[in-house]
Amino acid sequence: MIRWTYAFIDRPAGLFTEAASFWSKATGTHLTARRGERAEFATLLPIGADPCLKVQAVGDGGGAHLDFAVDDVAALAGRARELGAAVVGEHATFTVLRSPGGLPFCAVPWQDEFRRPMAQAAPDGALSRLDQVCVDVGPDAYDAEVSFWGELTGWGAYPGSRPEFHVVEQPAELPVRILLQRLREQRPTSAHLDLACSEIEGVRAWHEKLGATHVADGARWVVMRDPAGGVYCLTARDPKTGGLPGR
Repeated sequence: MIRWTYAFIDRPAGLFTEAASFWSKATGTHLTARRGERAEFATLLPIGADPCLKVQAVGDGGGAHLDFAVDDVAALAGRARELGAAVVGEHATFTVLRSPGGLPFCAVPWQDEFRRPMAQAAPDGALSRLDQVCVDVGPDAYDAEVSFWGELTGWGAYPGSRPEFHVVEQPAELPVRILLQRLREQRPTSAHLDLACSEIEGVRAWHEKLGATHVADGARWVVMRDPAGGVYCLTARDPKTGGLPGR
């Protein structure tokens, strides 16, 4: 059973400070001191809730990945292997794996996290919450990824609002869910972050003041780029429930 979820903001090591500063302000959180063998990790601490966001310095590129907090790390890792995942590294307290399509994720011990953070208000009152990791998958790997994430988590999984989307929806008490997006072209599986927004334009204007730039407009979302070059989306979903308005 997955007890808690973490979204990792993976950004190039040389731009870690810029990424951490931006996401701390955008999510209304406080940044911990850096830790790890190469000072590659930091946690974004919300007020009055448990953390669900971390920043990680990576070699190049960047993107996003998930950590699943569980009572039994070995059991989750074993189940993931049965479903087609590969073990990348086994550590004293956690295991690093890759999904069948190649996306890294981790099984980590649950530390009694249970208080989901509230949405963050922009200066104009628009609410947002970073609540989704979108897995971007080429056509050939898409069906396998949809099956893998649904079976591994045991969460409800269903087609999204558009034919290229599939939602793996976490229980209401957990802070981060999964969206699978089928790409038109073949390329390595990756992931990006999505924020649910009560009013996209208000959140966009705020993020631009914080240093983000606009990339493109979608059907019910806006593609943005943070100061460290990472792409993410502002989506027209309810920041409290994660669902589309009216659902």
